Amino acid sequence: MRTAPTILHLDMDAFYASAEQAAKPSLRGKAVVVGGLGPRGVVATASYEARRFGVHSAMPMGQARRLAPNAAYLVPRFGLYREVSEQVMGLLRQLSPLVEPLSLDEAFVDLEAGGVADAAASARAVGERLRADILRVTGLTGSVGLAVSKMLAKIASEDAKPDGLVLIPPGTERGLLGPMPVRVLPGVGPATGDHLRRAGITTVAEIAEAGEDELVRLLGKAHGGALYAMALARDERPVVAERDTKSVSVEDTYDVDIHDRVRVRMEVARLADRCVQRLRAAGHSGRTIVLKVRRFDFSTLTRSETLRGPTDDPAVVREAAARLLESVDTTGGVRLLGVGVSGLADFTQEDLFAQAHAVLQTESLAPGAEGEETAAVPVEPAGDEGGSHAGSGTGEAAGEPVAPAERRWPSGHDVRHAVYGPGWVQGSGLGRVTVRFETPDSAPGRVRTFRTDDPELEASDPLPLVVAEGGEAAGGAVPLTGGAAG
Repeated sequence: MRTAPTILHLDMDAFYASAEQAAKPSLRGKAVVVGGLGPRGVVATASYEARRFGVHSAMPMGQARRLAPNAAYLVPRFGLYREVSEQVMGLLRQLSPLVEPLSLDEAFVDLEAGGVADAAASARAVGERLRADILRVTGLTGSVGLAVSKMLAKIASEDAKPDGLVLIPPGTERGLLGPMPVRVLPGVGPATGDHLRRAGITTVAEIAEAGEDELVRLLGKAHGGALYAMALARDERPVVAERDTKSVSVEDTYDVDIHDRVRVRMEVARLADRCVQRLRAAGHSGRTIVLKVRRFDFSTLTRSETLRGPTDDPAVVREAAARLLESVDTTGGVRLLGVGVSGLADFTQEDLFAQAHAVLQTESLAPGAEGEETAAVPVEPAGDEGGSHAGSGTGEAAGEPVAPAERRWPSGHDVRHAVYGPGWVQGSGLGRVTVRFETPDSAPGRVRTFRTDDPELEASDPLPLVVAEGGEAAGGAVPLTGGAAG
């Protein structure tokens, strides 16, 4: 264990909701809930204003609506969240080579490894400067915890919320942990917590008093021993730099069970294309295609197929996912579908073919040998999300005109109108879409309603949350007041 509080834990405050408030001036200071908006949706993040009504992450969206009927309910914009996350992680990497992201909005940093702090005073100064830089660059706030270990730094950042910094002085750790509930320790979930409660153990101090032998008897050698050490404030886990991504996947939960087999095939094809988009964006390819199906009775089935080599070809992934679907009975209905790719690599099978072809071109064939040509196989271009794909079973005749799919306008997503400029979708239905025209650096904007097929209205990319004086994103801009949920 180190003797100085040089492990930093950063946790952005109500990240998704705060980003939405920063992007939408009319929502600043108001209750905002981000998540799936259908009957089966769950809350991803709630602003602090919404939390006052009892809304919290992982809550069913229906329950959230009952608790906070007047809140703004928005569909997540992960593209925006990833962009802001990259800005924040970039600031962390300026502090140290050892940055361990836990999610888009949370990370550990080893300040000692970066040579920027070696004592409590210097660690606090770094933490305060980091919070100021995050606000300047993103317009959002983050909470910082500083301690001698990862466990304690995370506890400190939770205590610092929202928009604060807490440093745990070395030597005070056991006194701080003692009265806390057992769930504060890493690895203690609902099941372990209930098991300990039945044994009369409800606080961290009671874990320490029980002794290691009793913990091992209750929870097993590995778990019991680790939990006892943490109760004594011992946590030797190092900050580990970014781990390699092991898989890429996408999934959708449907408001109404899908019974039509043709529709299921179309959804699988659409998810395969989305998965490949993420795969390519991460600069990866993969060998194993995975299909996930949750049926009407909540039974979840997974099927996988391993290819001869890694690929990022959407047609290959679609075809593999379609083959996997043939082995799954969806007669009773499907409530969730997912497609994933694992066994990731930084090259594709096509790269290997290209290398082999280059070698063959430079080598001379033996007398009498014949070269073998491989016929090129045409690759079907990936269709737009929600469009038709090969193998979907739509029965379209060649050359037959296809009616354009009705445009979807997810609540909270960005749009641009040819006349009124940029805005965001406030709601849609019955052939109409309501848009509020405002930008992160404008006053609250006006609301207008259009037909969903209005040719002058189109989806657009998110605007930067902070705009510098020169008109470019982030940097030395004045932060957005009220942009964070804290």
